[in-house]
Amino acid sequence: MTTDRQSSRVPTAGRVPVRLAKLMADRALCSRREAERLIAVGSVRVDGRVIDQQGFKVGSQSRIEIVGVGERWLADKVAVLLHKPLGIVSTQPEGDQVPAWRLLTSARLYGAADPDVVRRICCAPWHLAVAGRLDQDSRGLLLLTSDGVLARRVTGGHEWTKVYRVTVDRPVSDCTLERLNGRRCLDGKPLLAMSVRRLGERLLRFELREGRKHQIRRVCREEKMTVNDLLRLSIGPFALGDMPEGRWRMVAAVPDLSGR
Repeated sequence: MTTDRQSSRVPTAGRVPVRLAKLMADRALCSRREAERLIAVGSVRVDGRVIDQQGFKVGSQSRIEIVGVGERWLADKVAVLLHKPLGIVSTQPEGDQVPAWRLLTSARLYGAADPDVVRRICCAPWHLAVAGRLDQDSRGLLLLTSDGVLARRVTGGHEWTKVYRVTVDRPVSDCTLERLNGRRCLDGKPLLAMSVRRLGERLLRFELREGRKHQIRRVCREEKMTVNDLLRLSIGPFALGDMPEGRWRMVAAVPDLSGR
């Protein structure tokens, strides 16, 4: 028996054939890459017929089911939250850099979790992808997941906001605050509006709906300010809370992002 996450028929305009993997991603059943893997192992059924051919096109209103090992694989998706310290990289490490996944050990687990799931994560933590990078000189909340749809929601969409607490090297004037909240461009492209509040003389709260590379540091530099500390507090529904630095915890449940 399949759940709504594994089975869907979504009415769409027209009946023009579309690639199966693309349609699965559009319906938020999984990412396109994950769809291609599921198709390859024969875990996708369209209108009752198993499809194992890459590039296969189906009608836009077809019923899609993920079955067998694919259904179990989807059920096993995990997401973890890590309080990343300074000096840890969230991207591919170079030289002697330490990647974030190395902190995913049983000794660093914060809070209760299913021992079998924890064991599976700790045995191969490099399999989890970082959704929403933090540079080496920043700290705070980092999301790592095996769920491609969740990762895409964080990195590619603008629905979920990211909140940061930022300390700068000089007092922030009212004029500076007004400019930070105004229209801005980076690399010649407009930025989505930021919400910036003053928490203290040199302390700011940034709320972003996108994440350009070094965005906060760069806009502060344009205002003749240097960021001394940058702490990410939340990503959409996920919050750092009171989790100590260098520790990680399981997300209680990977949210259903299908929109149904």
